[in-house]
Amino acid sequence: MKAVQYQNFGGPEVLEVVDIPDPKMFADLVLVRIEAAALNPADLGFQSGAADPLVDSLFPVTPGWDLAGVVEQVGVATTGFRPGDEVIGFVRGQAMHYGTYAEKISAEPRQLVRKPRNLSWAQAAGLPLAGLTAYQAIVHSLEVTAGDTVLVHGAAGGVGHLAVQIAIARGARVLGTGSEASQVFIGSLGAIPVRYGDELVEQVLKIAPDGVDAVLDTAGRGSLSTTQALAAVGARVASITRSATEYEGAIDVYARLDGDDLTRLVELAEEGKLTVHVDRAFPLGQAAEAQRVLAGGHVRGKIALKNRREV
Repeated sequence: MKAVQYQNFGGPEVLEVVDIPDPKMFADLVLVRIEAAALNPADLGFQSGAADPLVDSLFPVTPGWDLAGVVEQVGVATTGFRPGDEVIGFVRGQAMHYGTYAEKISAEPRQLVRKPRNLSWAQAAGLPLAGLTAYQAIVHSLEVTAGDTVLVHGAAGGVGHLAVQIAIARGARVLGTGSEASQVFIGSLGAIPVRYGDELVEQVLKIAPDGVDAVLDTAGRGSLSTTQALAAVGARVASITRSATEYEGAIDVYARLDGDDLTRLVELAEEGKLTVHVDRAFPLGQAAEAQRVLAGGHVRGKIALKNRREV
């Protein structure tokens, strides 16, 4: 099979497309033929070596954790899946070695759930990590409920655009920050778009004079610095960018694999309350270019890799 690998830390330039044997599998694993995989900023971080003090990398490394694909084979001790099942998955091991920038992967059944029927392969591949991050931030950390006014920083990004939709699905009024160019896109998600810049506080308070009930920072770069001026009394604040230190009491959010949460994301998608915007989809062989686009910023939604013509 074909896979994208790197032999040493670096940027997109270290990626190469190689031919390697199909994955082997224990009796309790599932072999998935990957139709599409999604890129995440974490791919770039781990590939750069920034996480090397914390996580082992066993070279060569195939990056990627998100997938949408078809079950090709199940181990004799595996239950819950059968060949032909369409699935999505968040496939992350204890070390960086096997990843989803490939045509196939062996996965644990707990890492997989059924694919949303109404999403394309590329859209479905973009749901697991970004979706879990957004869902766990909005539902578990911020406990957003109907009637809340929620401010999402970076509302056009991979996590941000999903967080907006999840909060709206829970009955919240959502304000989403973004660049001038992303205002129409943020509005199309159902949020009230707010531009970055010196007038951000004024814009938000004009819409929510008493302040916002919850703030989710998916953008970083000092976004939480305005929170004191925007937050209502008792407001809940969370960040996925390790910038929670900018606001006392803010919660750092780190995605964790949770089958119930991932299944709920699938249900929201099939209920028409959640979709994944794919900014661009690249063939597997153009993974380096896909990473360059992601690293360049200004991506609306997700970047995907595809292993078939139509995704």
